[in-house]
Amino acid sequence: MNNRNSIIFILFIAISFMSCGKETNNLSENDKVIEEKIDSLLSIMTLEEKIGQTVIYTSDSDVTGPVLDKNYQNYLRNGGIGAIFNATGAAFTRKLQKIAVEETRLGIPLLFGYDVIHGHKTIFPIPMGEASSWDLDLIQKTARTSAIEASAEGLHWTFAPMVDIARDARWGRIAEGAGEDTYLCSLISAARVRGFQGENLNDTNTILACAKHFAAYGAAQSGRDYHTVDISKNTLWNVYLPPFKKLVEENVATFMTSFNELNGVPATGNKYLLTDVLRDDWKFNGFVVTDYTSINEMVHHGFAEDLKHAGELALNAGIDMDMQGGVFLNETKKSIDEKKVDETTLNNAVRNVLRQKFKLGLFENPYKYSDEKKEKELILHEKHLELAREAARKSIVLLKNNDNVLPLQKEAKVALIGPLADDEFHIIGNWAGRGDRNGTAVSVKEGFDAQNINYSFSKGCEIEGGDNSKFNEALQIAKNAEVVVMVLGESERMSGEAASRSNIKIPGLQQELIKEIKKAGKPIVLVLMNGRPLDLSWEDKNVDAIVETWFSGTSGGHGITDVLFGNYNPSGKLTVTFPRNIGQVPIFYNMKNTGRPAHIEGANDRYVSKYIDVDNSPLYPFGYGLSYTTFNYGETQISNSTLSKENSIKITTSITNTGNYDGEEIVQLYVKDVVGSITRPVKELIDFKKVFIKKGETKQIEFEITQDKLKFYNNDLEYVNEAGGYQLVVAPNSNTDFTNKFTLTIK
Repeated sequence: MNNRNSIIFILFIAISFMSCGKETNNLSENDKVIEEKIDSLLSIMTLEEKIGQTVIYTSDSDVTGPVLDKNYQNYLRNGGIGAIFNATGAAFTRKLQKIAVEETRLGIPLLFGYDVIHGHKTIFPIPMGEASSWDLDLIQKTARTSAIEASAEGLHWTFAPMVDIARDARWGRIAEGAGEDTYLCSLISAARVRGFQGENLNDTNTILACAKHFAAYGAAQSGRDYHTVDISKNTLWNVYLPPFKKLVEENVATFMTSFNELNGVPATGNKYLLTDVLRDDWKFNGFVVTDYTSINEMVHHGFAEDLKHAGELALNAGIDMDMQGGVFLNETKKSIDEKKVDETTLNNAVRNVLRQKFKLGLFENPYKYSDEKKEKELILHEKHLELAREAARKSIVLLKNNDNVLPLQKEAKVALIGPLADDEFHIIGNWAGRGDRNGTAVSVKEGFDAQNINYSFSKGCEIEGGDNSKFNEALQIAKNAEVVVMVLGESERMSGEAASRSNIKIPGLQQELIKEIKKAGKPIVLVLMNGRPLDLSWEDKNVDAIVETWFSGTSGGHGITDVLFGNYNPSGKLTVTFPRNIGQVPIFYNMKNTGRPAHIEGANDRYVSKYIDVDNSPLYPFGYGLSYTTFNYGETQISNSTLSKENSIKITTSITNTGNYDGEEIVQLYVKDVVGSITRPVKELIDFKKVFIKKGETKQIEFEITQDKLKFYNNDLEYVNEAGGYQLVVAPNSNTDFTNKFTLTIK
C-alpha cells in the first residue's frame, strides 16, 4: 500500500470514530466532511509534520527574491514543506508532487503557487492598465483565462490580486493594483477573485486567489517600497481595509501580509489585523501566508529580538504559512517546547492550510493539475490571445487629441519612432509570469506590419542612457512622413516591486528626442508604455496626441494599432491621478478639504492651501479619458430629495453621442457628504456604468442610491449612516462640480 492509499485508509478509519459529536452545524455537508478529515489527519501528524505544512519555499526554477536556503527538496522528502512556489510546468510539478505523495510518511500533497499577476503565459495588460477599462466582466474573463493556463501548468495558487489602494506615483507597485479609489478597487479585485477561483475550487481549472498585501502597503512613506506606514484609523478603515473585507465576502482563499508596519507593529506580527479584524470580525477561514521573508524582517524592524522570537510573534498573531524565511521550519518546535507558542495555535494554522488542499481535491488526486496534454492544448490558445488583444485596446486611455489627429488613416505615411516601438520585451510589463518576452509578444511595429501600415522606422534612442547618435536618422524619416508616432516610456523594471522612482518623468533622452522630432513640423502622436502615472506636463504642451497604453501584454501591439487606426474607439479612463509635477505627489481626487481651501469665497488668495508655483489641480484627473467621438451629458434628474431607510433615490440623465464614431462612455456618479462626525472626502465615486452609444444616439442612464452606498466608519469604527445633506453629480470624470442635492434621514 503506497503512502497515498495509506492516508486515505487512515482518514476513513479516523473519521468513523471522530465525526460523532463534532460541532459543524453551520457548515455545508461537504464542508463538514472536510473539517472531519482535517481533524482526523491532525490527530495522526507528528509535531514536525504539522510544522512542515506551514512552510513554503521557492523552487530553483525561478527566483523572485533573495534565496536564503536552496535545500527545499531535502526538506520536502522529510515532510518539512507544505507548499512550493516558482515551480511551473506539468512535468516539473508532477515530479515534486510525486516526492510529497510517495516519499513522505503521510503523503500529504503540496500546494504549488506562483505570481500569476496579469496572465500566465498569455499576458494581459498590467493590473493598473486593465483597471482603466472599468470593465468588470472583461477583468473576470482575463483572470479566468489566467487560471486556466496556470492550472494547466500544475499551479494551484496565485499571489493575486493586489488590492492595495495606491495614491503615490513614486511607488512602483502602483502598477500591480487597481488605483486610488476604494470602491472601484473593491469591485475590480472581487472580479479577479471570481475569475481565479471559478465556481468550484474542486474543478481542475481553478486556482486559489490571494488578497494582498494586508494591510495599507500602498501608503508607504515617500512612495518607497518596503518603507513604513503611518496613517490614522479613519484612513485605515475607510480607505485601505474595505477592499480586503470585500474579498472575504467573495470567499477569497488566502491572504498575504504586507512588509510595512502599522501603528508601530509590523503587519506580519500584527494580532490586531490578523486575528481581531480578519478572523474574529470578518470570519475569514482561509489561510494567511507571509510575504517573502517578512517574518525574518521583523528583526530589522526592531520588533523581534531574533528569528525565534519573530516566529513566535507571527504564529501568535495569526500567520499560517512562512514564505521562504525558514523561521517556522527551524524555530517553531523549540518555541512550542518552551511554551512560547501553544500547539493548538499551530494546529489551527495547519487546519487552515489543509482545508484549501481538500477544497482543491488534491487528496483525491494530487496530480490532477499536472496534465501535460492540457498544458499543450491550453497554453497560448488562440482564444486567449484574442482576449488579450481585447483587453489591451480596452485598457488604453486617450489623454490628448488636438485637432482630431487620431485616428490615423491607414493610407497615411507614418514615421514610427522610439525605443519601445519595436519592443517585445518590455511591452508585457513587470510581474509578467511565464510570459514570453522574445517571440510571442507582439510589438507595435509588428502590429503595424499585420495591418499593412505604410511606415518607416527608427529607434531614435534607448529608454535610458545618453546616446543620441540616431537622432538624425529619426528626424529624417519624420520629415518624410505625414505623421509621427513616437513610442516612449519606461522599461518594465521601472515599475513593480522594488521599483520606486523619485523622478517620474519619461527617462533618458526620450524627451530630447521629441524636441528633435518637432523640428520636422509634423503632427506627433505620443504612445506611452509605463507602469505608473508620469509627469507629462511638458509632453502635454508639445505633442498633438497622447495615448496611454500602459504595458499592454502579449497582444499589445495589435491592440495599440487597433486604437491608433480607428479599428477600436478608445474608451479607457484613468483609475489614478496624473500630477502636474512630482511636487504634487501624492495626489488623488477624493482628498479631504482643509479649513483654507484654495478657492474659497472672500478669502485672501495668498493665505490658502495651495502651491505658489503650480495649480492644485492635476494634469489628468481620476476618471478621465477621451474618445474619438464626443458625448453630451443632459440635465440630471433625481426622483426625490430625501433618502431614508424606506426609500431609495433614482438618478437619471441622458447621454448623447454627438460625434462621428460609435463609442463607449464610462458614466460616473459622485457624491459629497457635506458635514459629518468626521471630515469626509470632497468627492467619492459610488457607482458607474459603461455604455455603448452609436453616433447620433441618445441613451437614458439610471443610477440608484440607497443608504448602504453612503456608509462609512466613524471614530468609534462603527459602520454607519449619518443624517445630513449630500451633493451629487453624474459626470465623465472626477473634475466636475456638483449639480444636485439631497438629504439623508435616519429614523
